[in-house]
Formats: sequence, C-alpha cells, structure tokens
Amino acid sequence: MGKISFANSNNRTIAMSAVIDFPAGFDEKKNYPTIVVSHPGGGVKEQTAGTYAKKLAEQGFIAIAFDRSYQGESGGEPRQLENPYISTEDVSAVIDYLTTLPYIDKERIGAMGICAGAGYTANAAIQDRRIKAVGTVSAVNIGSMFRNGWENNVKSIDALPLVEAGSNARTSDAEGKGYATMPLAPLTEKDAPNEELRQAWEYYHTPRAECATAPGVATLRSLNQIITYDAYHMAHVYLTQPIQIVAGSIAGSKWMSDDLFDRAASKDKSFHIVDGANHMDLYDGQTFVDEAVSVLAPFFRKKLTGAAVKQAAE
Repeated sequence: MGKISFANSNNRTIAMSAVIDFPAGFDEKKNYPTIVVSHPGGGVKEQTAGTYAKKLAEQGFIAIAFDRSYQGESGGEPRQLENPYISTEDVSAVIDYLTTLPYIDKERIGAMGICAGAGYTANAAIQDRRIKAVGTVSAVNIGSMFRNGWENNVKSIDALPLVEAGSNARTSDAEGKGYATMPLAPLTEKDAPNEELRQAWEYYHTPRAECATAPGVATLRSLNQIITYDAYHMAHVYLTQPIQIVAGSIAGSKWMSDDLFDRAASKDKSFHIVDGANHMDLYDGQTFVDEAVSVLAPFFRKKLTGAAVKQAAE
C-alpha cells in the first residue's frame, strides 16, 4: 500500500491524492487486474473506499481509492465542491493515470463505488469503455437523492427551491462573502430524521470513522449541478458492461440500486441483497462488508478478462 499523487488529466493544476493497494507477492514486472474505488459524497479515501480497496487487494487485485477533486487531500478550489460532472470525470482521470503504469493490465480495469461514488462510477462507465466491469455498494444517484429525497417520496419539481438556493449562493460567492456550504449528511445527531441517517452522522462525525479531511459538507453552489444531474443518464443504451449491484435489504437508498439495475442495458447484471443491512452497514459493518466483498471479488475476477464488454453487449 502506498499514498500517491498525480496530476488530474482533466485539470493539471489539480493534484489527485490516492492510496494504491497491491496484492500479496506483487511483482511490478507482471500485469494485474485493477479496480478503481470511488468514495461516498462527503467521504474520503481513508474511509469506506479504502476499506474496500484493501479487501479487494487481498483478493489479488490492484485497487486504488482516491480523493475527488476539491476534496480530501486532492487539490482544487473551492474546497468541498461537489460537482457531479467533475466527480464522474475524476474516475476517468484516475484511469488515465493507471494506464501509464507498466503493471496495470489496460484490458482488465474495473470500477466500483459506494453511495454517491457508485453513481459516479456508473456514470463514468457509461462514457468510458476502458471500464470493463462495474460494481456498486449502497448506490446513490446524487441527483435523484437531492430531487426526490432519501426514500423517493418528494416530487422533482419540489426541489426547485434548492436550485434557487444554489443560484443565490453563486452570487454570494462572487461577492467575496466566502463559499456557503450545506451538509451532505446530518452534522449533529439531532439533525438526523431516522436511525439510518443517524448512523451517517455517527460515521462522519464520531470516532466511528471521522476523518479530518472529511468535514461532511459541500459548497451550496453545488446544488445547481446536483439537482439536474442523473448518474444513470443513457444507461439504457450505453451501460453494457457487466455490473454487480450490492445493497442492503433495509436501506432507505435501495430504490436507487433498483433504478440502476432496471435502467442498465447490460445483459450481464446481478443484484445481491445483503439481508438485514441498511445503507451505512455496508460502509464498515465487518460482516456486511465481508459479504459484499465475497460477491464483488469473484465478479471482478470473472469479468475482467478483456472480452467481458463484448460478451455483455451481445
């Protein structure tokens, strides 16, 4: 395992920070299948993304968990910008970097993500054919979540005031008043509307998994891009790669995994439901995470053959 830094190919003024995990017996003269792991909204590579990367490396893969632009230890201003279009492009930027490494098998690159990172991963795969297989855990389509609520009980038009708030924040930002922010998960325990989101507060803001580089907020101006974003846009046409979806049976967010499964064009798609798990359990609940990895590792091992995309599209 090692921390690395490299220039973002989409914006070379931004240095991307990542942790790369290698399998046991790693030999830099050999080629390895590699998995890019994207963190949740408000998270960083040291949290659940790093957990999955490490466990996948133990299964024989090279795995890289990275901080998105403007977040964590990666560069970019303003800090905590959560522009989903840039976040999607960051996945491809990491792959750009990987293709320069001699021990990466360019024909065996997979990608997975947790929460919003899963949505960004799916969106990246729709437009980046170098991603040969896709895995998602507790998937969140961040646009759908902000438009329609955690449990899909809000009409999209009712999110119009959020677009207004994002627009006004841009004016305030331009006037030099500092970048206004909004929480991506409850900032205090009393802010949580239910137990599942109370655990989101606990994860990000208590010793359970808190990290100094993960304040759990985003710039308010991000709402303009988030509300109108669909992580699964054109999935019914172009998401033809093999896909393995993992979600908890009692997750409030499960409907977004259902939506991805329904919309993906792939003829090679599977949905594994982790019984008794909620959204957050799949971040760091050891039994639940181990179950997810026990599904994802053989999936990637089987599908990262170099011919998987062609097979899935036929």
